[in-house]
Amino acid sequence: MFENNDRTELSDLGEFGLINHLASFFENKNPSTVLGIGDDAAVIESGGTEYGLLTVDAMFEGIHFDLSFHPLKHLGYKAVATAVSDICAMNGTPSQILVSLGLSNRFSLEAVEELYAGIKLACEKYNVDLAGGDTTASPRGLSLTVTVYGHVAKDKLCKRSGASENDLLVVSGDLGAAYMGLQILEREKKVFMDHPGMQPDLAGHEYIVGRQLRPDARMDVVQTLSQLGIVPGSMIDISDGLASEIHHLGMHSGCGFDIYDEKLPIDPQAVTQALHFDLNPTVVALNGGEDYELLFTVAQEHYEKLKSHPDFTIIGHATANKGTYRLIGKSGASFDIKAQGWQHFKG
Repeated sequence: MFENNDRTELSDLGEFGLINHLASFFENKNPSTVLGIGDDAAVIESGGTEYGLLTVDAMFEGIHFDLSFHPLKHLGYKAVATAVSDICAMNGTPSQILVSLGLSNRFSLEAVEELYAGIKLACEKYNVDLAGGDTTASPRGLSLTVTVYGHVAKDKLCKRSGASENDLLVVSGDLGAAYMGLQILEREKKVFMDHPGMQPDLAGHEYIVGRQLRPDARMDVVQTLSQLGIVPGSMIDISDGLASEIHHLGMHSGCGFDIYDEKLPIDPQAVTQALHFDLNPTVVALNGGEDYELLFTVAQEHYEKLKSHPDFTIIGHATANKGTYRLIGKSGASFDIKAQGWQHFKG
């Protein structure tokens, strides 16, 4: 075990390559572990008609957030929301969270209280209990790790696998706004650094900035799907970008996907700002990340229920071409979809 003779750079593996490499050395020993590493959450046998769901999300200052423009209250809320999103991706409902905090000596009690004010708001929003955690000193900066426990009816569990040829590919909400919000915030930070007397100009950008600073987990989508009588064949939340998540669904389901450029739901404010920054809105929608929308597949029999629903957009379909992911333009020309969203260890 772990008998590498030469040094291997983590950048050569990437986040998911590293996870797959380490996971290959472990096997589940407990029969209660129904599903382990490889999905949005672990699935635990809890007896009865429901499975338990368990997931964890870590956030580090300088990697996941910049405190020069990310208010602590919003950060606390976002940390819980992004972890809860993984439970939603399994079609589940969260119930408890654990919060682990690493703090340097630059943080005061009042700063920690502000962070936990946001955590409390998220607990109230998602009806979860803060059931424990850990607090430790950090040599520098802030780290925040949220573990979520939830549950799902056994006959409603959704995994990344389960997509079948000709299934509809559906996304909730809109795409790309969070990334464009980040571009606005980083631009205003640069202006402030160059001219400390100037105040940030966020007027007219409230929606896209809010999508970056204070995203929401789509628990409402889980509830809506239940009301419509739909159990997705596969599902994932969009954290690293639509393109990356399409690759994950295809890899786990053993299929390919065709999606249509003109069907991608992009907020007009995000389109305007993408063009202002000389960015292609489609590229932003595919690779921006941090949307925390739900991407899922359903059988074509559900088309009528979804085609005009305000919460959903049918953006494509699954194909038998395993490992082939294509973007179909308005002219009919197709382009390979590369997973170019956020990648840890890639510099």
